[in-house]
This record gives sequence, structure tokens and C-alpha cells, in this order.
Amino acid sequence: MTSPPGRFISKEGRSNLVKVGLSRAWWRDFYHSWLVASWRQVFLLVTVVFVLINCLFGLLYMKVGGIENAQPGSFSDAFFFSVQTLATIGYGRMSPVSIPANLLVTLEAFCGITGVALVTGLMFAKFARPSARVLWSEVCVVARQDGVPSLMLRVANARGNQVVEAQLRVGLMRSEVTREGESVRRMHDLRLVRSSSAVFALSWLAVHPIDEKSVLYGRTPEDLKAMNAELYCSLTGLDETFNQTIHARHSYNIDEIRWGERFVDLIGNLPDGRAAIDYTKFHQTRPAPLDPVEGA
Repeated sequence: MTSPPGRFISKEGRSNLVKVGLSRAWWRDFYHSWLVASWRQVFLLVTVVFVLINCLFGLLYMKVGGIENAQPGSFSDAFFFSVQTLATIGYGRMSPVSIPANLLVTLEAFCGITGVALVTGLMFAKFARPSARVLWSEVCVVARQDGVPSLMLRVANARGNQVVEAQLRVGLMRSEVTREGESVRRMHDLRLVRSSSAVFALSWLAVHPIDEKSVLYGRTPEDLKAMNAELYCSLTGLDETFNQTIHARHSYNIDEIRWGERFVDLIGNLPDGRAAIDYTKFHQTRPAPLDPVEGA
């Protein structure tokens, strides 16, 4: 049995598998859906709900009447009176004069106050949600590092502040067949030369030695493609600005691993002698033979 083709993990590190048998209705987990939605979707939802509520109350005001200075049967007058009531504006030109109209105003005022409180809290929760701005290299490379063939990738803090106690994990996800003949998808952690950093401020070169202990040892790109292998990366740390834990994820497929290449050096000197890091070279690579150098 073979695994289905395609990428199991997106570039952002999220699962690409279609979930069958689980409800994906956004209203069943509204708070989570709200936090992960884009700002465009959030403002669109708030606008649609605002208009629908005012349309509903506008129709009710038209039915019960009792709005002074509102033209009988005018939906526009009823609608804009509802807007003024919901937002507690109260210009004074139109006002309720009957018991049914006053009851509707009371109900709508309560809905307006409650709605403003809820939307304010939800907006603040979304706005204050900590997020990482991490730059991942477009490709991984395999070249000799300290005399050992090594898998390497780059990661950088694009925000410019400091992330303390950063932890980086890299795993290989591949399809395997058990002794019972079942096809399974397994994750293997790849040991890094340095998997933690006290302060993550600039760039970080993650290095995994491909030695006898590595699951990549003796494997060719063709072997990894046959296993439908993918690399999964996860970075966590404490953002000094928010004082909260942030995380970032990324993935690479086998076609994004360049064998016999290494990254171009980022560190250099400015004309005035100051040291500088050039992020325009962040994704650039250069040829690097995998064969051992004679005399090394």
C-alpha cells in the first residue's frame, strides 16, 4: 500500500489533509474562527451583522409605528432611526412616542450596548494576539559542515526585536510500511547541532549532521521522494516586547532541498568598517561539493 501523492503539510506548517467526519462549521468554535480570520473577513462580518440588525429593527419600527417625525411606511426613516438608537446617537429629530416603540428602543439599546462590548473585546483579543515575524529560507541545502554532510536551513527574526529562549525543532515526515504491511506516516526528529538560542535577534543557521544516527544517512533524493518525505520546522520563543510565547512553522518538500549547495554568507562590512548583515542574500546559495576534500 502506498501513501496518496501530494503535499501533506503546507508551507506555513499546517496540515493539507482533508478532514472527513469532523464538523468545520465556523460558528461551532466562533472565538477560534474569529482569531484566525483575516481582518478583511472580520470587518466584513461586523458590517453585515450591523446592517442586518438595523434592517430587522427598521422593519419592526415600520410595523409598530410610533416614531415621531418619521414618515409612515418609510423604511429609510425607520432604518436610520434604528442606526441612531443602536449606536446611542440620539439626534433628537425622531423619537419614540408609543409604548411598543419605546419597548423596541429599549431592546435595541440593550443589543447595542451588549454588541459594542462584545465586539470591543473580540477586536482587542485579535489585535493583541502575539504573532511572530519569522523569515524562513526558501530552500534547504545539503553540504559538508565541519567535514560531515549536513542538512542546513536558515531562519531569521524579521521583526528586529529579540526573541529569548528560542527553541527550534526540525522533523522529517515520511511514509513507512509496518511489519504488518500497513502504510503509516511517521515523524522523525532531526538532531540539530544547536537547537536553542538564548537570544534570537538576527539569523540562525540550523544544521543537522547526516551521520550514522540520522534517518537521512545513506538516503538519496530519489529515496526520499519515493517515501513522500517532507521537512517540518517549528520555532518557539518568548517575545521580549509582548512578554508572551510566539511560534512559527514552516515546511519543505524534497524538491526544495538542494544537494551540493550551501548558503551565501550574510555577514560583511560596510564602507565605514561597521559589520552588517545583508538580508538580500538570505535565500542565495552557491555550489559546494559533497565529496570530502583531499587532505582534510
